[in-house]
Amino acid sequence: MGQHTVEKIGGTSMSDYRSVRDNIIFKPSGEDLYQRIFVVSAYGGMTDKLLEHKKTGDAGVYALFSKDRQENTWREALKHVRESMLDINRQLFGESELLKQADEFIETRLDQASEVLEDLGRLCSHGHFAISEHLSTVREMLASLGEAHSAWNMAHLLKRDGVNAVFVDLTGWNASTHMSLDDRVLDSFKDVDLATQLPIATGYAHSETGLMTTFDRGYSEMTFSRIAVLTEAREAVIHKEFHLSSADPRLVGEDKAVPIGRTNYDVADQLANLGMEAIHPKAAKGLRQSKIALRVKNTFEPDHSGTLITGDYVSDAPCVEIIAGCRGVYAVELFDQEMAGEIDQFDIGILQVLNSLGAHIIAKDINANSITHYLGTNLKTMKRVMRILREQFPGAEINQRKVSIVSAIGSDMKTTGMLAKAVKAISEQDINVIAMHQSMRQVDMQFVVDEEDYDVAIRSLHKELVEVHNHGRAICLAS
Repeated sequence: MGQHTVEKIGGTSMSDYRSVRDNIIFKPSGEDLYQRIFVVSAYGGMTDKLLEHKKTGDAGVYALFSKDRQENTWREALKHVRESMLDINRQLFGESELLKQADEFIETRLDQASEVLEDLGRLCSHGHFAISEHLSTVREMLASLGEAHSAWNMAHLLKRDGVNAVFVDLTGWNASTHMSLDDRVLDSFKDVDLATQLPIATGYAHSETGLMTTFDRGYSEMTFSRIAVLTEAREAVIHKEFHLSSADPRLVGEDKAVPIGRTNYDVADQLANLGMEAIHPKAAKGLRQSKIALRVKNTFEPDHSGTLITGDYVSDAPCVEIIAGCRGVYAVELFDQEMAGEIDQFDIGILQVLNSLGAHIIAKDINANSITHYLGTNLKTMKRVMRILREQFPGAEINQRKVSIVSAIGSDMKTTGMLAKAVKAISEQDINVIAMHQSMRQVDMQFVVDEEDYDVAIRSLHKELVEVHNHGRAICLAS
């Protein structure tokens, strides 16, 4: 195990350089400034502009190019990206020689990307070339621009401020050979001296198989994870703009939500399933297998130790650690009496449709003649899901409903009566539970409720399961 840490800085934090510098980079003193590798995301909202908006699905450069290359819409979107990037540069560097270098760096890449898209559009106007064969590569290329921009800027800003920072470009831009992800990481860090240099690496890393093909928007966490594993880091750290807390402080009150001191990777996976990623599950797998602990810290509260996530942690007593959830979930119910006895055939067909459209499945119900999937996706994808399902299952009754899911999560919830307490807490608020799920592992309970009941359900579960028991005894405040 090495002496160093590998630390990832999220996009929202990256947009506040001064806080990152003072609260993360400069926080240690003396020699502790080094023995760290930083992996940075694109500035907040930049990847949405380059690809598509993660939550709304609104088209970015990639989505517009893939839809209609002959129109000027993707060119206008790329122009908007350029303006946004140059505006960020002006804010960071002011009128200086370094501003000219920063602009030259990113404008060269934007110009080259634009030329590639123009050439590809012309090439694929001929019948022998199919655009579909190249879109995954286009997506990777565009995504890399965001991280190259932020990492170059961060490295040079830190140099300006007295840190021996080095820009580690994992994007493979203009590289003559293709490498696996692991080979690219090892090759890029082989000459870095962690004792005297502070590497700032791009969250996007080019690989011969394509990182986004498997991980899509979770690619930066996979890069972060592989760097930690391959360099044998003593700890992995993610800096976010909030604590990993027992619930959203905005819903339950800042005086009632408590930061979670310890938890395990199983809990992190449950949060990721709800869209509240501490870390992508596949990225967490490598850390867990290599026995590397993950720490989640709040950028804006640097003195707090954050949340330590390990593979072997189990709470001292069965308890709920976090109340979390997600709004805007689409419940898609397919009912067909012919399903009885042949449910596998229906299930496989539905899953093929959902997977082909990239609709994230949060939960699922099955009985004798119906299957319901609870999907975390946008309205545009949802409309396509409904259209294709109706085409493929013409004899079925297919219904769609917008709901919310609230969940109680803990590293050990195997105790009698916890589910009953949760149901009682919700029912006392006159909330109708549409569906309910709990697996044999007993690390989470999920309750499907109407959208308008989400806030109240979160507060009631947090009060009953995390705050204070009705006899005045705390059930669990994880520490």
